[in-house]
Amino acid sequence: MKKLHVELGDRSYPIYIGPNLIGQPDLFRRHISSSQILVVTDETVGLLYLQHVVEQLAEYQVSTIVLPVGEVYKNLATVGQLFDQLIEARFSRNATIIALGGGVIGDTAGFAAACYQRGIAFLQVPTTLLSQVDSSVGGKTGVNHPQGKNMIGAFYQPRCVIADTSVLDTLADRELSAGLAEVIKYGLIRDADFFCWLEQNIQLLKGRDADALAYAIEISCLTKANIVSEDETEAGIRAILNLGHTFGHAIEAGMGYGSYLHGEAVAIGMCQAADLSRRLGFLSDGDVDRIISLLSSAGLPVAPPESLLASKFLELMAIDKKNIDGNIRFILLETIGQAKLPCSVDLNLLDETLNEYGRI
Repeated sequence: MKKLHVELGDRSYPIYIGPNLIGQPDLFRRHISSSQILVVTDETVGLLYLQHVVEQLAEYQVSTIVLPVGEVYKNLATVGQLFDQLIEARFSRNATIIALGGGVIGDTAGFAAACYQRGIAFLQVPTTLLSQVDSSVGGKTGVNHPQGKNMIGAFYQPRCVIADTSVLDTLADRELSAGLAEVIKYGLIRDADFFCWLEQNIQLLKGRDADALAYAIEISCLTKANIVSEDETEAGIRAILNLGHTFGHAIEAGMGYGSYLHGEAVAIGMCQAADLSRRLGFLSDGDVDRIISLLSSAGLPVAPPESLLASKFLELMAIDKKNIDGNIRFILLETIGQAKLPCSVDLNLLDETLNEYGRI
């Protein structure tokens, strides 16, 4: 088992990475300070792992809630269901929520924990590659609004993250590829050597090689933990974690939540960001080709949906949280391994990317 730390003073917490961790009750016990626990999961993960996790919590008063699967349920109505159950079970402010699932479960349960009685403890037990390397770490919680992704939320840190690599054995191939998008992102924004390693080992990762996956998860979590420790609330450097997300969130909202997995939309968005970076004179043609090739080798889409026109992209991107005074701002790449903080761009160049990249 690897143990990393997110250093945030009195809100610091560990990230545990390794096989068979959800079968170790002491990992849960050391981060639970009361008898009341609500385990939140979804229908897919619940069938596989809910009973096993509940068995590790035999000494506690445990309630469970199993939610439908999908990004479409990451909304305020679902948060309301969690509040209803917490109140009906008379859970106090000392209670703990355990988020057992992917990013949708982690974000939604974490937001409920942030709000219930002005904040109760929660643990992240991510069960997808994407959630293990990205959404479970850093304290971003929240839900979607019909007009924009993650528009309603809070920064609220978990007590710990328990990333059990064994659960990836049951992950669908499409979900595994979606997680690899976020892994590749870390190489692009801050670690050129890791990007090169990914180019050399992408087939091992797709083939679920245990050692390769464990290494990729460790490096990804370490990179994110370091960035979050520098900038918890995205006032500066943390914004580079959003590479590809301005384009990607527009795809998710424009095509309907769930049509594209988050990692798939971000993969396309990173290609569009790379194309825009080339037009601004930062990346070479060879750099862009390497980025597109690696994402494609990971089994990810690299071209935007034909039905999402440039005008609709602009409309949806205008709602992005990084925007200031109505100006659309992007995370771009100066080189592979070095991201550029949010910047406004020449609208003519943006228009070229939206109308030309992946549409020829």
